[in-house]
Amino acid sequence: MIMSSIDNHTSHSVNTSNGWVIQAENLTKVYKMGEVEVHALNGLSLKIARGEIVAIMGPSGSGKSTLMNIIGCLDRPTSGEYILDGEPVAKLTDDQLATIRNRKVGFVFQSFNLLSRATALANVELPLRYSGVMVGRREKAKAALESVGLADRLNHRSNELSGGQQQRVAIARALVNDPAIILADEPTGNLDSKSGQEIMELLLNLNREHGTTLIIVTHAPDIAAHSQRIIRIRDGVAEEAL
Repeated sequence: MIMSSIDNHTSHSVNTSNGWVIQAENLTKVYKMGEVEVHALNGLSLKIARGEIVAIMGPSGSGKSTLMNIIGCLDRPTSGEYILDGEPVAKLTDDQLATIRNRKVGFVFQSFNLLSRATALANVELPLRYSGVMVGRREKAKAALESVGLADRLNHRSNELSGGQQQRVAIARALVNDPAIILADEPTGNLDSKSGQEIMELLLNLNREHGTTLIIVTHAPDIAAHSQRIIRIRDGVAEEAL
């Protein structure tokens, strides 16, 4: 659990003057399991403003993970419209989804998802490699690591770093392409309370200093309390979306 000493710097009003970075309208998602159809999303609609901090909460089976996969361009809806940073993405091909995902979304996972034998610098360079960035790639990755306080760990392998340091590498990797949103899925779940508090402070600071749109998936009320808005998902719909 994260200590309540983190500054709750946010206000609970939503400023839409910079427009919507995420617009989802009547999203459905149907999975076929043999003869059975599972309706994971049932006409879900929501909007998230540019620069907003949003927490997404919901019980297991609520459709929360399916929604996250669609927001992160890891999957597409069965029907409905999804616009990410001005681009309609619901009907894109797999290759087009991969391109949008790399350019527009920075991921921070509970399990870090780093290459264990690669250095911190090499891990952060990966999104730049996928984007085809050739010039200044190392310098951008280095700057991202410096911004999360790891200037002295550039050449350490991931398996030589603590859990908190590995999550900092993951955050540097998420922000190196200057994405429209950072999608953090239980970002403190595998960390002790001190490391978890530091990671939350770092994520909130990205929003304060750079206006990064931050979407946090969490089961922890004390984490959600630092958002400007909580979207609760139940039975494939958003109960509190605006």
